[in-house]
Amino acid sequence: MVERGRCKTGIDVLDSELDGGIPLGSTVLVSGSSGVGKTTLSMQFLANGIELGDRGVFFTASESVDKLKKFQGGYYFFNEKNLKSGEISIVDLWSISDRLGLHSERYSLEEANILFEVIRDITKELGAKRLIIDSITSLCYRLQTRDNIRDFIFKLGSSLTALNCTTLLTSEVPPMTFQYSQYEIEEFIADGIFFLGDLERKGDLIRTFQIVKMRGTNHSRSKYALSMSSKNGIELAPMLRSNI
Repeated sequence: MVERGRCKTGIDVLDSELDGGIPLGSTVLVSGSSGVGKTTLSMQFLANGIELGDRGVFFTASESVDKLKKFQGGYYFFNEKNLKSGEISIVDLWSISDRLGLHSERYSLEEANILFEVIRDITKELGAKRLIIDSITSLCYRLQTRDNIRDFIFKLGSSLTALNCTTLLTSEVPPMTFQYSQYEIEEFIADGIFFLGDLERKGDLIRTFQIVKMRGTNHSRSKYALSMSSKNGIELAPMLRSNI
């Protein structure tokens, strides 16, 4: 296996399981149902990159910039000074879409290409090395067909790899399922999959985390308990086998 540079997530257990981090330039699907921590993990990934000199850009397609900042502001890792300095940029994807005059509900192939070029050009202009689209599910809804979805994700991933930019795409799936995407094509194009789930135990829902796949590196497929705190953000801990 050819060794590639690593993009450290800053989450120690995850980096250890990936032999040092996500292979540089990879596109990773972060899949799970509502409330499991997809957005928080993604924003923490950007914030942790600042210490390593990596600029990040967060394209939101699920909620407004103000709402995103409000909810993420409860975590110590999120600091609006990083937004003012340009180390992290938050971009409302639908505002851009509206300004470009793209169709509000469904994108033609030409419109999808325009949006792809805008995302690529913004990333290049900002010098970003970490990118989030939250969520790819919302975007795929407007791309209409499996062919368009496949083409968009493939072109986006290829162009960002050329920029040495590592990408997380959040994917919304129904609760308590092992489905990785709504359209069942995204997981085949992505280089990796992080699956965030729920485990019911004695009436409680325990958040779980699992690396399903990651091209270009050895990795564990063990399931971890995932917790979130304002001080430490996402934390992973081994699960007892009896809990799985």
